[in-house]
Amino acid sequence: MTGGDEAELAARAGRGDADAFGALVEKHQAMARRVAYAILEDREDADDAAQEGFLSAWRAIARYDPSKAFRPWLMQIVVNAARDLRRRRRVRAADPLDSVSAASRDNPAREAGDIDLGERLRAALATLPERQRLAVVLFDAEGYAQAEIAALLGIPEGTVKSDVFHGRRALRRVLSTVKEEWDE
Repeated sequence: MTGGDEAELAARAGRGDADAFGALVEKHQAMARRVAYAILEDREDADDAAQEGFLSAWRAIARYDPSKAFRPWLMQIVVNAARDLRRRRRVRAADPLDSVSAASRDNPAREAGDIDLGERLRAALATLPERQRLAVVLFDAEGYAQAEIAALLGIPEGTVKSDVFHGRRALRRVLSTVKEEWDE
């Protein structure tokens, strides 16, 4: 599906075509979940946020500007839905975050033991501040350009570049234990 196809589907959805919107959801649902997961660090919450993002997008689709790319517009809605969900969950949370031991915050891979590389990567990503985590996931995993990420997050492009650099460096540091284990 090209950008032109997406614009056409979005225009049809704006006129009430639920099937056209369904095609857009199908194309972007996996990315929406990954982006929401980068914020929420919980699969069920990420699914909820992605679904809420799609519902919000459906309600707002008539206001979508087809002269602009659809994916960044949609992902901004998903990011906002994930942040809203996180904010609501924090209000209801019973356990304070500082109950996590310093060792697990410094090196979750060490705490994880023999879990697979994917779990270690998720644990390492969890150590990053939210903006760095989003920048790394959007840039490296989702293929967004730095300018797109800047627009999506409402920050300067130079800040995105810095966040990606520092996030990658932190990930290398945390994941260095994996390389050491493989070298043994």
